[in-house]
Amino acid sequence: METPSSSVTRFPEIARQLREEILSGRYGAEGRMPSEAQLVRRFGVSRPTVARALRVLADEGLLERRAGSGSFVRQGVKSGAATSKLLALLVSGLGNTEIFQLICGEIASLARMHDYGLVWGGSDQPRLDPELSLKQTEQLCGQFIDRRVAGVFFAPHELVKEKEAANREMAVMLREAGIPVVLLDRDLVPFPNRSDFNLVGIDNFAGGHMLAEHLLKLGCQRIHFVARPHSAPTVEARLAGVREALARWNVRPEPNWIHIGEFEDKKFVRNLTGPARADAYVCANDHTAAMLMRELHQARVRVPEDVRVVGFDDVKFATLVSPPLTTVQQPCRDIALTAFRAMMDRLSDPTLPACQLTLTPRLVIRDSCGAYLPRPTEVSSENLWKQ
Repeated sequence: METPSSSVTRFPEIARQLREEILSGRYGAEGRMPSEAQLVRRFGVSRPTVARALRVLADEGLLERRAGSGSFVRQGVKSGAATSKLLALLVSGLGNTEIFQLICGEIASLARMHDYGLVWGGSDQPRLDPELSLKQTEQLCGQFIDRRVAGVFFAPHELVKEKEAANREMAVMLREAGIPVVLLDRDLVPFPNRSDFNLVGIDNFAGGHMLAEHLLKLGCQRIHFVARPHSAPTVEARLAGVREALARWNVRPEPNWIHIGEFEDKKFVRNLTGPARADAYVCANDHTAAMLMRELHQARVRVPEDVRVVGFDDVKFATLVSPPLTTVQQPCRDIALTAFRAMMDRLSDPTLPACQLTLTPRLVIRDSCGAYLPRPTEVSSENLWKQ
């Protein structure tokens, strides 16, 4: 008897077999497919599993479903060539990374407007997949290749040691299958290197420079950088931007000014919250900034009075933490639109050279950077007036 879990694994295999038969010309000029009841008996699965496999082929543009008549091979489908109208998202952190939720939601809307189906991770329906392991992501690559999707939007893995080799392998798998890839937000290789895939994201170097320069204008001199191990190349670009701003202001970074670690590590936290802490911390992203602010609060270190903190991304909780977080905004809608256009261009002309499309960052100033603290000169003038 078929179980729900076996249904999930069986329908891609059924779709693959039927796809091969369609492209081999097995169903002749009329193109009439076996009925769902016949396919249920043939594969020994439930009717919903068969229906799901047929829906996959319809999304790919291989089949059309005629009410009351059954399924037929779509006119114009030729042996050996699929006319797929199905795009896919390969985004490991879709369920818990807000910027990817927003970007992928916009891509889904654009796909519908252009008559494309869209697979979100391992699902045919828009939903938030849990965090995918490297192995699960590689399995999804295989499924996308079997389904002959038209193109894949890929946000490479981060925060895992084996990420670089695995990300590169998956992108090459898709390319060798003839499936265009557009990278979202980050590259496959360390900054400042570039892979030969299209990449769409914010100008992270400019964003890091913008944050550091803002803090320097506020009078900060001891500026440090905080990130987690095995972060994406985008974080390296942000760090490079901070370093450039310090150099342009003739500020020499302190020894050990770059902090890479996990907040579960007590020694790592003590270095950030203890007496030798910096004037200001530029954090790799808003999530890192929020964790740092929590640790500073527990150590009775005030933000921004004792130390200033800034993040990167401008996710929703940036306005909910106390104090509200100064950050760089990710233009998610524009990233999605640019990525979708890049995919359409790639589908129209696969010979186009790979390009990097970067969008302009915007600084969002809130309380955590101390911009709204009274300046010493202002306090002195007020006291003088009172006297």
